[in-house]
Amino acid sequence: MTRRAIILFAGLISIMAGGPVTEAVAAPARTIDICHGYGCAFRSRLDLGTSDDRKFAAIMAAGRASPQAERKAIARAVGYFEKRAQQVTGVRDQPQSEFGASKIRGQMDCVDESTNTDALLRYLARRGLLKHHKVEARDSRGFLLDGRYPHWTAVIRAPDGVKWVVDSWYAPMGGAPDIIRLNDWKQRGVLDSGALN
Repeated sequence: MTRRAIILFAGLISIMAGGPVTEAVAAPARTIDICHGYGCAFRSRLDLGTSDDRKFAAIMAAGRASPQAERKAIARAVGYFEKRAQQVTGVRDQPQSEFGASKIRGQMDCVDESTNTDALLRYLARRGLLKHHKVEARDSRGFLLDGRYPHWTAVIRAPDGVKWVVDSWYAPMGGAPDIIRLNDWKQRGVLDSGALN
């Protein structure tokens, strides 16, 4: 069995077991590895400088008033982050995933998108910029047998305990992510609906 076949097989087993296969990469606090190429096939290093720190601080300052305001600020932060990610990958990722785009640099599936968004949220948390939410483990829905394609997302938890997804897969790179309650998100994505809604 080739190395690529082993990785693909391990990825399928991992999705069925509850998580994608990715290599752990230790990165400095101001460096984020941008996953792309589907399933984190490629990683491009994004070094965040003081101007990025100031930009994120300004964006998140608008969210201090309430959890709802912070979620709106998070959406803006994701948009800015994805524009910075585009600078290091050199490619503007298209919305959603094309089944034939695996191993194409710059294109991202939900594993890439959720991993990148999760990394951003953890960066914001380390910098003390999340006042109303905690970053939770990524979550998924669907496993084909239930009529839904497997789909991953980043997750945050509000002070009232409600979990929210931050799902940037549906929008073009730099667009606003879906930020909806995890329980509502879990019900979506039925294949026979004509779209991976």
